[in-house]
Amino acid sequence: MTTARGLHAQVLETLGQQIVDGLLRPGTVVRPEAVAEEYGVSRSVVREALRVLQSLGLVEPRQRVGTLVRPASSWELLAPTVIRWRGASPAYFAQQRELLELRLGVEPVAAALAATNTTTTADTTDSTAAVLAAATDMAAACDRDDSRAYLEADVRFHRALLAASGNSVFAHFAGTVEALLRTRTSESRDTITRWTHDAAARHVAVARAVVDGDADAASSAATALLRVTRDEFIAEAPAP
Repeated sequence: MTTARGLHAQVLETLGQQIVDGLLRPGTVVRPEAVAEEYGVSRSVVREALRVLQSLGLVEPRQRVGTLVRPASSWELLAPTVIRWRGASPAYFAQQRELLELRLGVEPVAAALAATNTTTTADTTDSTAAVLAAATDMAAACDRDDSRAYLEADVRFHRALLAASGNSVFAHFAGTVEALLRTRTSESRDTITRWTHDAAARHVAVARAVVDGDADAASSAATALLRVTRDEFIAEAPAP
């Protein structure tokens, strides 16, 4: 038997994906009674789903009009849920490029800070060690051709790198990065995200510079890592 929470999740996922896919266009009025009838759920389940969509910027209630679908310019584009929906939509490549460009402005700085922080406290030393351990695990997973282990190590690497910066805002950004990385696993268009030795080596280069306390090298290695990935996505993206 499906619980109310399960029904809520189903309606939320369906409506959210339809909005992101463009099946429900900006300005469309979403009527709770019609949704409730279509999916065989109560109006309270639909209203709860709409509240979540509103918090993510996908819809907006208007008096005497109803709940309107909002344009992409209003969405919370850094929210992991929105990233997941966009990752399963025609916006997959655009999202990858946009967020990789954003990461180019964040992760090289985080890498430099992490390298600078290596001698500050035991906590930061542990964080930088975690960066190297994750990169090493990526290389080992690549040797075994274990894509799942590679992804999990990749997620740990970027989380550890952002945390090691000592900047709480950068650390918070880790959830966005993880959501973006995980969109690749559901993609059939993954020729650009194969688990290669070169990609693993670029992560190891960042990690070793961080552990060595070389801020300039860490920043440069992180920039190179992200630029290669960005350029791969741009090259692979279908023609508009």
